[in-house]
Amino acid sequence: MKLKDSDITLKGDKIIEHVPSIKDKALRINLNENIYGTFAEIGAGQETVRHFFRAGGSSGTIAKAMSAYDKDFSDAIYGNEEDGRYVTESRLKKMLAHEVRLIENRLKRDKHPNKMFFSYANTVATIDFAKQFKGHGWIGIKYQVEPDEDYNEITLHIRFKENDARLQQETLGILGVNLIYGAYYKYNDPKKLLRYLYDHLDKDQLEIDTINFSGPRFADVDNRLMSLQLVKNGMTDAVMFGPDGHNILPAAILYKKNILALRGSFRPVTKVNMDMYEKSYQMFIEENKVEKDKALVIFEITLSNLRSEGEIDERDFMDRAELLCSLGQTVMISNFQEYYKVVEYFSSYTKARMGLAMGVNNLVDIFDEKYYRHLSGGILEAFGKLFYRDLKVFLYPMKENGEIVDSENLMVHPRMKELYKFFKFNGKVIDIKDVDEHHLDIFSREVLKMISKGKSGWEDMLPPGVAETIKKNHLFGYDPKKLVAEQNQ
Repeated sequence: MKLKDSDITLKGDKIIEHVPSIKDKALRINLNENIYGTFAEIGAGQETVRHFFRAGGSSGTIAKAMSAYDKDFSDAIYGNEEDGRYVTESRLKKMLAHEVRLIENRLKRDKHPNKMFFSYANTVATIDFAKQFKGHGWIGIKYQVEPDEDYNEITLHIRFKENDARLQQETLGILGVNLIYGAYYKYNDPKKLLRYLYDHLDKDQLEIDTINFSGPRFADVDNRLMSLQLVKNGMTDAVMFGPDGHNILPAAILYKKNILALRGSFRPVTKVNMDMYEKSYQMFIEENKVEKDKALVIFEITLSNLRSEGEIDERDFMDRAELLCSLGQTVMISNFQEYYKVVEYFSSYTKARMGLAMGVNNLVDIFDEKYYRHLSGGILEAFGKLFYRDLKVFLYPMKENGEIVDSENLMVHPRMKELYKFFKFNGKVIDIKDVDEHHLDIFSREVLKMISKGKSGWEDMLPPGVAETIKKNHLFGYDPKKLVAEQNQ
């Protein structure tokens, strides 16, 4: 039962894509006699189903629409939440599963052999009266593309940016229609589906910071790549995934944590990276304002670091992600070029002490004025945002012309000397000690070159197990035939 995409027309040799109105999207769903399901919306009115009611022909699409606002009613229907919170992924998934079970139990397949059932749900908190919390929510759809096929599922987390509850409700309704429409008519191209979620919406209305696809139609979809698309498309500034490779909600993992961040290319991750991580982490948890059980290490890769000749190399991204995950690390992909922006981002989730682990070159760049010309207050404004918060920099030394360079002898621009001394004197910059000097001769770009050209000897420059992973999965252009060819020369 192929769902045709009539939004695409040909004009000569050109493909023209039309963006149907929200009413047209809802009507097209309503007029498809085989799409039939339920709406369960909590926290922001019944904003999505309203569009389907108003479009006309909704009796052929809507089996039920409900809003279980009362917590006792909600618990009686969907079960209790252990943490007592209702705007969570767990709640959304319970809602979707419960409503699908009901429709399967109440509508017999022999009576509706061609129906493709769906359940759309959202659980949302809009902006509060004090306007301190702008609100967020979980949205999802569980649906069939063929009557006899298993269900697919798309879930996403949003953060509202508007300062009015009514506007947030309207935004939610439009997003819901876009999701349902995309689920049925764009499922064969998840990247397009993702972009179309913003049809008739602007990025200053809402942020999508987590999305997950599952089910038979998305069996080949890697949700980490979908997360990358969120950042690439400007839908969010940062996404995260855990050691298991699964996407995680930043707010859920960063909240009230002591965060230690390491920025790098990790192409590939080397002994230098891991030595910096291990030694800075030990110093970090020994800080008197850091609780070990609340300490979280983030390996950050910036979007600009992922670009190759202007475009993002997705295979290269996946190679780095697989290596970091295999080492048990939590990874963040961000759109933050300057360090003060990543600190600001973390500060929106935690007020606890934070740390940045970096090399000498990175710290010298921080003190370069050219990176802050877009700020009205220049470098002083940036440093106010960076060091005003409870932050420390753990500095990994470098070797230059045979000499070890650390916080005591590094060179910043003459105009920046006094500013650097101020932060150094106030304990904001701390040297990482007891570094193995042999590690300072390791450079990831050289390792990468050796791997791609089939040179030998790069294995010893990487942490245990990493070389084996690269060889097993042929990461970073590794080809054993190249090594054989080099040995035969």
